[in-house]
Amino acid sequence: MTRHPAFTASSDLRGAMPPSPVARLDRAHAALASLREEERRLERLGLAGALRRCREQLRYWEFLSALFSLPPAPRRAPHRPQRAH
Repeated sequence: MTRHPAFTASSDLRGAMPPSPVARLDRAHAALASLREEERRLERLGLAGALRRCREQLRYWEFLSALFSLPPAPRRAPHRPQRAH
């Protein structure tokens, strides 16, 4: 599989994902906004191959955005064996 470069700086996957949930969601939203703008530009220019790859990146970032929007899983208390009475 050939790896294509990111279409925008915001959608570049080579950088580390921010540690906080809010910052990760913000990064995903920034990537989506920049990719949507690039998608419009590529449509105007009629660059079908680039447009297809841009849309692939859009789907990936849409997935990440949905994932980062999920509420955190509730923390479970550690299991403690019950003592016999």
